[in-house]
Amino acid sequence: MLQRISEDGMNSDMPAPKAAEQPQIQLTIDGTVVSVPMGTTIFDAARINGIGIPTLCHQQNENPVGVCRVCVVDLGQRVYAASCIRQAEAGMQVKTTTEPVQAVRRTLLELLMADHPAPCARQQHSGDCELEQLAAHAGIEHPRFPKRSTPRGHDDSSIAIAVDHEACILCDRCIRGCDAIRHNWVLARRGKGYQAGVAFDNNLPMGDSSCVSCGECMVSCPTGALTNRKIVGTQLPGDAVDPEFLQTLPFFKNVSGTFLGLNRNAIVERHFSAGEIICREGEFGSTAFYILEGTAEVYLSSPIAHVTTEGGSRGFLSKLTSLLTPRKQDQRAEESSRSFIPIDASVDLPYEKPVAQLGPGELFGEMTCMSYYPRSATVRATTDCTMLEMLRNVLDILQRNKSFREQLDRTYKRRALESHLRSVPVLASLTPEFIKGLGDSVELIRYMPGQVICSQGDTADGFYLVRLGFVKVSELRRGGEIVLAYLARGSYFGEMALLTGTTRTATCTALDHVEVVRIPGEEFQLMLDRFPDIRQKLEKAAAEHVAANRQRIMQFENVPVDQFLSQGLMEAQSLLILDLDRCTRCDQCVRACADAHDGITRLIREGVRFDKYLVATSCRQCRDPLCMVGCPVGSIRRRNSLEVIIEDWCIGCGQCANNCPYGNINMQPFSVEVADPSSPGRQIAAVKLKATSCDLCHDHAEPSCVYACPHDAAHRVNPPEFFAGLLKQQTLAKKEQ
Repeated sequence: MLQRISEDGMNSDMPAPKAAEQPQIQLTIDGTVVSVPMGTTIFDAARINGIGIPTLCHQQNENPVGVCRVCVVDLGQRVYAASCIRQAEAGMQVKTTTEPVQAVRRTLLELLMADHPAPCARQQHSGDCELEQLAAHAGIEHPRFPKRSTPRGHDDSSIAIAVDHEACILCDRCIRGCDAIRHNWVLARRGKGYQAGVAFDNNLPMGDSSCVSCGECMVSCPTGALTNRKIVGTQLPGDAVDPEFLQTLPFFKNVSGTFLGLNRNAIVERHFSAGEIICREGEFGSTAFYILEGTAEVYLSSPIAHVTTEGGSRGFLSKLTSLLTPRKQDQRAEESSRSFIPIDASVDLPYEKPVAQLGPGELFGEMTCMSYYPRSATVRATTDCTMLEMLRNVLDILQRNKSFREQLDRTYKRRALESHLRSVPVLASLTPEFIKGLGDSVELIRYMPGQVICSQGDTADGFYLVRLGFVKVSELRRGGEIVLAYLARGSYFGEMALLTGTTRTATCTALDHVEVVRIPGEEFQLMLDRFPDIRQKLEKAAAEHVAANRQRIMQFENVPVDQFLSQGLMEAQSLLILDLDRCTRCDQCVRACADAHDGITRLIREGVRFDKYLVATSCRQCRDPLCMVGCPVGSIRRRNSLEVIIEDWCIGCGQCANNCPYGNINMQPFSVEVADPSSPGRQIAAVKLKATSCDLCHDHAEPSCVYACPHDAAHRVNPPEFFAGLLKQQTLAKKEQ
């Protein structure tokens, strides 16, 4: 059984130091004369002498409040008294088990059970719901009273604690545990009367509040209103870790022993021998690793190369061969020139040699653990290592813990801040001295999924770099929200308003668990003054974004939005349209695409319809590119023209292909030579995947699918322009009729 640890570290089950002796008084409880110190409550007087009085709102480590009234006793007065808050008096005659008292308690229990979802989560898991136990003892099976007509709902936002407001009996034990015992001051009452309930902070979802998931409220709760979220179907390999040992580690300082005890299976100690693989790039996982001892090597084993095609010079409909080509031999417009590849660790990998070292005190796998994305890199022990492997609920608690956050902050500023800033191409000229001077002013800020980082129209206060997760950039215009970009680790935002001295032009929202690096506006302006070339690059990029956005908005506003929203066509900027009045279903377009790409078609003659046109399944270059969300190394992005491109460091995890709602991204296999993990220096053959999508047959004068159509039914079109013209023709035709 877990023992509660007080704030000063002493076991609360240990006897307290003796206070000065209190005068004794005598009273009678159920015919038995008892003697207790003056100031003792009737409830404690009965408990000390082995007489049980039921209660729901009171427990010995919290101050009594008398809200449930189940502990009422008969003092021979006009009304019954709550024994938990009524002090004993000399000569008092107390009756606790008379039939009238029992009848009052049964009525109270029936009223509570009428709104209780029996069996609640606690009763199902452990069979110790205090309310249901008391009701069963009183013989209550079906309450006489009707259930409430309006449900109070559930809150599943916390990854550590499940909140069932239906099971809450407003006993306030959770509030007192949070405030009086843990001093976190998160929980409080909200509402009045029938609408009363328990709230977190200013009535926020628990996961969005300042709750640190210490578990005190859950331990205090007498019902299934607050329960531990079970780790279902996950058995971590490794050695169980004693919670007391964890609390001796600096980064677990102030983490609740109650929480660690309830989540023993969510954190284990792992030992790896030198040369052993800890995790592989592209694999899906649900854990993060914290290095206690030893060093590890993090690297990419996938070849750094584009997927290119050859053979177009022999004419239309010629077979193209897919090849892997280094970036230096296959320069592409607006291609990233970054010198570092972002990964899910405290360091980024140099582009020319994607290998780095991790040591004690470093964490890797955060993004995989928090958002279940594929592993971004392969990690191998270079020496014998001892690590802690943890599930999401433990990592979430650590990230809320001040001691752990301070250590991560120091590690980031010491090891990763310089490479992170200089990995952004426009900031590559920053000097180490200037970056070191930024150390004290830079902030690492966490955001929960859906949380707004900055809003359109806000005053600019800083420049942001994405360290973890994905940020959605959107603009509110007539007709609705337009998604401008999804930003991954290594991307930046917030510079446009700072450059122009105006308000924010877009809203940036955390798409998942996001951590950003915030550089205050004053430091950003100092950087622009010290490095004129950075100002020039940022202003040029900002002007290009503004021009592209303006043109895009004009196209949107010239076309009836509802015509596009109904079938999702508004999200595209390039559609393959088949005129069904001309199409004979010969499939020449599909065959031509397959012939041009090693037998792997990037076109399926199926899709949504608009008027007489079929929108075939082929990359749409979406304006809201869901394929970009979750790429663990940020290799899929878009040009200023909104064309989606795949960078050469794609690791072939398949996340983009899974995310594409239209099935327009394929995974193409390539045979390559890779290092043998069991024998350093030896190369072995392996099959590696790379993501591919429609490239509009850039080696041909026009796409093969369009050229191959014998009936002029296939066309690549820009949706706003094409449908604006189509709708105009339809309007004129109606007028003529």
